[in-house]
Amino acid sequence: MRRFGAGPTVVSATMTTASSVAELPERHPDAPAPGELIGSHYHRCFGCGEDHRTGLHMHVTAGAGLTIDAKFTVTEDHQGAPGLAHGGLLTAAFDEALGSLAWLLRKPMVTGRLETDFLRPVRVGTTLFIHARVDKMVGRKIYTRAEGRLGDPSGPLAVRSAAIFVTVPIEHFVTHGRAEDVAAAVARPDIRQTAKTFEVNP
Repeated sequence: MRRFGAGPTVVSATMTTASSVAELPERHPDAPAPGELIGSHYHRCFGCGEDHRTGLHMHVTAGAGLTIDAKFTVTEDHQGAPGLAHGGLLTAAFDEALGSLAWLLRKPMVTGRLETDFLRPVRVGTTLFIHARVDKMVGRKIYTRAEGRLGDPSGPLAVRSAAIFVTVPIEHFVTHGRAEDVAAAVARPDIRQTAKTFEVNP
């Protein structure tokens, strides 16, 4: 539930706060090492794909424990108001960063719910540094949280986000993706390697 125009956003605690029976999952033994760059999972992904002309081209690095650090630079293609990043685009950036936590768990997952609080405007040309973490896991639900800072990992706090991801079998993406895109992706060795990485028991 949100309240507009009267101070900070009010978020329903029942949606993105883990219950008392939640547990912190374990980092997968084959997860990328802290400091290791996490590559793109799909070359046409808007968030991390190197072949997406106007995408975010986000760089993600594995952190300690169940954390990642990500960054991207706002370009002219990312504007909402003149000279400022579009709010929906910033939400997409947090979806990408939080979704990258899957590499630490080696569990395929999809976004179930995503909430974003905008605290400061983000100008074109600014690099946004995002630090994301897994909070808890309940069944198939993975609770995550992130902060985005301007210009530096310790810069002014601009955006906060919380999300729930739901683990799915790898077949989910084959079943629900557009057939021609799935076929083209499966033909690429880098995509096949990504799929192989996530073929783990739930």
